[in-house]
Order: sequence, then C-alpha cells, then structure tokens
Amino acid sequence: MDFTHFNTDGYARMVDVSEKTDTVRIATAQAVVRMQPATLQAIQSGGIKKGDVLGVAQVAGVMGAKQTAGFIPMCHPLTLTSVDIAFAINEPDSSITIRCQVKTTGKTGVEMEAISGAGIAAMTIYDMTKAIDRWMEVTDIKLLEKSGGKSGHVKREL
Repeated sequence: MDFTHFNTDGYARMVDVSEKTDTVRIATAQAVVRMQPATLQAIQSGGIKKGDVLGVAQVAGVMGAKQTAGFIPMCHPLTLTSVDIAFAINEPDSSITIRCQVKTTGKTGVEMEAISGAGIAAMTIYDMTKAIDRWMEVTDIKLLEKSGGKSGHVKREL
C-alpha cells in the first residue's frame, strides 16, 4: 500500500486533490463516554454546575468538525454543508454515545471532520463533568460510515 501523504523526498505533504471530481461526501463517526451512574443522572437532570452538558457538547462537536484542518496537519480545509451531533444515553451501561454526521460537496472526504466532531463532543462532556467523576472514559472513537468519492459507500460492520 502506498501512502499518499509523502512527497518524492519522503517528507509530509498535503495530497493534491485538484483533479478529483466534486461529489457529495458524507461521513458518520462515534465516540462513547463511560461514567458512573450518578454522573449520568446528574447530566440528565441538569445537575451539573457548569450548565447544559449535552447542549454545550453539541455546539463543541460542530465547532470541532468545522476546525479539523486547524489541528490535523494534512487535512484539507473544507466548507462543510452540514454537521449533526446526536446523543444516545445508555443507562444500563452508564454511557453516552455521540454520533457525528458531516456533509459537504467537494473533492475530498469528511471522515476526519466526523471523527473530530464526535471526539470533541465527548471531551466536552468529560470537561464539564470531571469535577464529579474524574475517571470517566472516552472510548470507541471510530468512523462508522462514509459515502462519496472514488471508494463510494463504506459501512463498518457492528
């Protein structure tokens, strides 16, 4: 397998996508935050002093997706047409699963933006609740599905 992020001298480069065709690109990623049951209850009941945890995490996830090229060195800056953050609360597992779906029409995919959005939302949940639960875990950050471009539609088997 050839890596595309190296030039002929072996140095890192941003891939040239100028000859690629614009297509609709969609990617969905997830992250999971595992916590103590009391922490989950406090989030659900609005008992966190810093405010609306999921509301702030939702905005942070959107902002994170939009800023991906600023902190992943070889990512292309993209004009995103949609970023959607959704939360699934799992009380028996005492966790919150964050899903981030990102869309654009362009020459390169939005996988990194979806992964960044989910991860930043998860880290925001941690940040806002760490005062009551320092041992939360941010886990399972991964791409779930992508479509568009040369590779077409790909979906992770769950």
